[in-house]
Amino acid sequence: MKVLLLAPQPFYVERGTPIAVRCLLTEFSRMGWRVDLLTFHEGTDVPIPNVRTVRIPRVPGVMRIGPGFSWKKLVCDGVFFLQALWMAARGGYRYVHAVEEAVFMAAFIRLVFRLPYVYDMDSSMADQIIEKWPRASFLRRLLKWFESAAVRRAALVMPVCESLAGIARAAGAAETIVLTDPPAFTIAPGSDAGRSVRQELGLSGTCFMYAGNLESYQGVGLLLDSFALAAATGANACLVIVGGKPGDVAAYTAKAETLGITRRTRFLGPRPLAEMGGLVAAADVLVSPRLTGVNTPMKIYAYLNTGKPILATDIESHSQVLTRDIAVLEPPAPDRFAEGIRRLAADQALRQELGARAAAVGQERYSQEAFSRTVRRFGALVDSLTAA
Repeated sequence: MKVLLLAPQPFYVERGTPIAVRCLLTEFSRMGWRVDLLTFHEGTDVPIPNVRTVRIPRVPGVMRIGPGFSWKKLVCDGVFFLQALWMAARGGYRYVHAVEEAVFMAAFIRLVFRLPYVYDMDSSMADQIIEKWPRASFLRRLLKWFESAAVRRAALVMPVCESLAGIARAAGAAETIVLTDPPAFTIAPGSDAGRSVRQELGLSGTCFMYAGNLESYQGVGLLLDSFALAAATGANACLVIVGGKPGDVAAYTAKAETLGITRRTRFLGPRPLAEMGGLVAAADVLVSPRLTGVNTPMKIYAYLNTGKPILATDIESHSQVLTRDIAVLEPPAPDRFAEGIRRLAADQALRQELGARAAAVGQERYSQEAFSRTVRRFGALVDSLTAA
């Protein structure tokens, strides 16, 4: 099968959607599919058998394109759309696989060339825009209409979580198949890296670790406030935060100083995925203090597969995957989240029990093997739906 995959992001860079796209391309390659990947001008070439990477021309003055909507992304999307039309007209593709906002381009391609498309739904774009720019809330109904129209016209919608699947079904999706992200990192069996990291960083007490970007919706401010409350009431713990742009790291470092927790807190900045297994091995508890959103963070699937206990906010983004049997879930309020920190810091038996249960669920439902099985089911389904 020959496929045109539209990924309007820098590729490859080590962040959420590009990581997921790379994993999907790898599985398509293993199935013998031939894929033309259209992506932005930024990113590192990654050789994958049967995959040809096509980049849009470099746009003058546009560089370091971040995640989410921005003027840079809109400019690149315009160039991307024209190139997608040209490729669709000449490529002889079986279907178009559209990631994020590329679904609107794919809907136009379907109208012009009668080429079916799959919507790779990583988020509700309407909700994402309103969350980032609350003043645009008056456009919610219009944005939802456009999103629903794209969903209805897709041959198949592939959401990354059950909440998004519910949104797709409510919008009238013809077919859906949920494809959760595979774990982005794992801990090597028998690795002693954790002990080395703890010694290097001078960590003592129960180590709580967060990994990810430091955007406001991730709740790192809540985490720092909660940790300060827990520490003030005697919790024997330390906090390690991995990731973030330099400006965000500086801002949260200053906040930690104001809260008086600098001695117990380490900000490591961004680290490559190759190092994450060793870093996470040093943790006693993995944390996700996210504040908003319905799509489950990619880090949760990796967290589960490490066998470490998890502390997360009790919001839909987490609770559709995590239950109280396998994680500690607390409301996104400093006093309540601090209680979760205190409980886990004081109870080693609870940490071991939750970690073991989390690992079992991770291996069964959210491992690399589970991801591969679902992609194969997707392949069979899309083959039947797009057959001439």
